Amino acid sequence: MKKTPTIELYTFFYKNAPVIINHSPYIPIMAGNAQSKAAIDMQGDDTGDHISSKNKYYSELTGTYWVWKNTCQDIVGVVHYRRFLTKQTEPLSYRLKRLLYYLVGIHYKRYGLIYTKNVQKFKGAVLNENEIIELLNEYDIILPTKRKLKYTVREHYQRYHNAKDLELLQTIIQEKCPEYGGALERVLASKRMYANNMLVMKRADFDCCMSWLFKLLFEFENRVKLAEYQGYQERILGFIAERLLNVWIEKQQLRIKELPVIYFKHFKFSK
Repeated sequence: MKKTPTIELYTFFYKNAPVIINHSPYIPIMAGNAQSKAAIDMQGDDTGDHISSKNKYYSELTGTYWVWKNTCQDIVGVVHYRRFLTKQTEPLSYRLKRLLYYLVGIHYKRYGLIYTKNVQKFKGAVLNENEIIELLNEYDIILPTKRKLKYTVREHYQRYHNAKDLELLQTIIQEKCPEYGGALERVLASKRMYANNMLVMKRADFDCCMSWLFKLLFEFENRVKLAEYQGYQERILGFIAERLLNVWIEKQQLRIKELPVIYFKHFKFSK
């Protein structure tokens, strides 16, 4: 008899907010719990082997690191407290609304992202265990639909962050894993990228990815002056991780399943 794989998807919080999905396979985690002042009754990322105190620089990656070092399951995923993957198709009314916004020159209703305040209507559409097993029988990794950028990934980063970050990243990859240099250049030249540090994959692949990712992130952290990053830019390691995940995925040539993301934005929650 074939064993059913164990599946856990970790939903990262950083503040006091409603837990939309509070049943298997979703497990709420307070990222940055070592320094959090939020009084929430959930598992924190500050037990066992952790980097919880670095949350302001790593953002949800402190939670991802905790999952990597302190859990063990056959299939693992990381999502956000308001962003969830879905196998359901986007409702026709949403597609028509997005088309209307596009025709009048408003582009923030982007493809693959379902904005909604209606928790009760959409929480049942969140990716479930059976769907995950079915998809990973055919694919290696489940990711949010690639984001379409107005500029290349390189230009986009330079416009919103410190251009020297990419120069340092290129130097580190050339020194530590030069075989990824081509993948890095292809990612930076593209106008599409996987965003939000969200994914679902088999444990062996997850461990391989995280080992590579955090080795480079720690090296990057050691070479920059974090005190020079203020406000929004403090999340520097989270921003770098997004680009690095794209590089790893590009190099590995994985079988990828892209799914829409339900974004519970400005919702009012009632049990």
